[in-house]
Amino acid sequence: MGINEDLRVLLLKEFTTIKDLAQKASEASGKSITPDSISAKLLRGTMKYDEAKFLGEILGYNLEFVKRKNS
Repeated sequence: MGINEDLRVLLLKEFTTIKDLAQKASEASGKSITPDSISAKLLRGTMKYDEAKFLGEILGYNLEFVKRKNS
């Protein structure tokens, strides 16, 4: 699963919408973040690491790399 699917799952787990996420992200960043811009990045698969990390933090999650046990 990619970051796009992961973020959509988090939205479902948190019972929130892209619209609510965009509003909270705008408030936290002081920049205009629209639901359309988030949706477009999810649809195109063009979300950057720092954007995904920031949106995850807005939802209350950390984005981290975890070493696999059998590697």
